[in-house]
Amino acid sequence: MGLISSKDLLENAKETNYAVAAFNIHNLETLKAVVEAASELKSPVILQTTPGTVKYAGLSYLHAMADVASKENDIPVVLHLDHAEDYDLIVRCIDSGYTSVMIDGSKLPFDENVAAVRKVVEYAHPRGVQVEAELGRLVGAEDDLNVSEYESSLTNPDLAAEFAEKTGIDSLAVAIGTAHGLYKGTPRLDYDRLKEIKKRVSIPLVLHGASDVPDDMIAKAVEYGINKINIATDIKIAFVKAMKKYLEEHPEESDPRKYFTPAIEAAKEVAKHKISLAGCKNRA
Repeated sequence: MGLISSKDLLENAKETNYAVAAFNIHNLETLKAVVEAASELKSPVILQTTPGTVKYAGLSYLHAMADVASKENDIPVVLHLDHAEDYDLIVRCIDSGYTSVMIDGSKLPFDENVAAVRKVVEYAHPRGVQVEAELGRLVGAEDDLNVSEYESSLTNPDLAAEFAEKTGIDSLAVAIGTAHGLYKGTPRLDYDRLKEIKKRVSIPLVLHGASDVPDDMIAKAVEYGINKINIATDIKIAFVKAMKKYLEEHPEESDPRKYFTPAIEAAKEVAKHKISLAGCKNRA
């Protein structure tokens, strides 16, 4: 099939009220786990790479692996650049064949965020690449914010509508209480805020930091309008735990094929669960 843009996928998810699962991959093994899970469940899938992963694995390698996966599996596959702040890197990824990019200007003042995002949109759209951006600040799990700081970090529904209109983005990542990494306690998701954003914004909404969030909370977020969920930490933890277990039981083993196999299977099971939770099973 070849790599596709996520624009139509996410628009369909918005119209029929489900989410597409997006997974951060780092190498061949994590890519295989995610794509095999999606293929077995007949689900579309978004493969995400951070700027750090691009630096680690190499842009050409990542695109080549994703391209092969998209052609050997009869499901829609998207290759997405996640949380990029460097315009030049975004351009390089688009030119190399990425079909979706995220420009993260969430740390910037509103007008500067708009300008940075608009610049990416003007480059990406003529080349058939969809653009995601973020308004509000997704805190880290280790952040210790007081109530007023916490509230101010979340997405303002009125500003979200203005932001989407001024930038021309295809999807909007919203901050409603999730965080990157693992949580110290149970996360607090502001569903009322999500519903207000949904009323004001016509484009698909994205939930970052969906790892380590209870299933019922993710399901409720999808019900209230989230159309893409981002998973990174849950995949990494499952992969590493399975590999460590194998090596503890076989300390003499030096063949990567042996210890990567159970790691792939463990990550694959997590991916299957998240795909089912998002509601994108049998949506390919």
